[in-house]
Amino acid sequence: MSRDRDADCWENEYSRKGRVWGGAVHHLPPLECGMHVLELGCGNGKTSRSLIERGCDLVGIDLSASAVRLCRSPASRRPGGQFALADARSLPFADASFDAVVAFHVIGHLAAEGRARCAQEAARVMRTGGTLYFSGFSGEDFRAGTGCETEPGTFERRNGIATHYFSEEEVLALFFGLKPGGCTTRRWTMTVRGRPLPRAEISATFTKTP
Repeated sequence: MSRDRDADCWENEYSRKGRVWGGAVHHLPPLECGMHVLELGCGNGKTSRSLIERGCDLVGIDLSASAVRLCRSPASRRPGGQFALADARSLPFADASFDAVVAFHVIGHLAAEGRARCAQEAARVMRTGGTLYFSGFSGEDFRAGTGCETEPGTFERRNGIATHYFSEEEVLALFFGLKPGGCTTRRWTMTVRGRPLPRAEISATFTKTP
């Protein structure tokens, strides 16, 4: 999917629905006060707010102008946070700018070429010793296979947004230039109309070594 179409789909989602995702962040990265952190795909600011409250000096980017406006709104704004309209596949930041990069459920919405470019860009803007925090849906998730398959393991839904469902091996291979610190699959069950449905996401950390 092209950058313009990606942006249009997400803009439509946020302009129509506003704060699409709420609730607590269940796997907030263990980042320290004062760390300079980049969040890819900040969305409506769910993770951003928690990181700012922890004392991180956070920069959040998103393809959707409406998402960026939501993060900048008085209801979301916290001292220490900056938000910009930008593409994670071509980051407007200098090399080694950040102590950490947070990529929660954003890289999986890109096509294979875009995922590879995003991984390279995330590594580029991290300082040596910095950590990347990744999460994405697993192929074990009940939604895998739902929609039109645009690439192996990637399915586009009616809203035009595609999601790739990863294996742990894929995640490790995606960030081959970084040192893996752990890669696990979290599984849980959600019930819809009395029917239990399996959910699964992969979380991983990677460190940039000299």
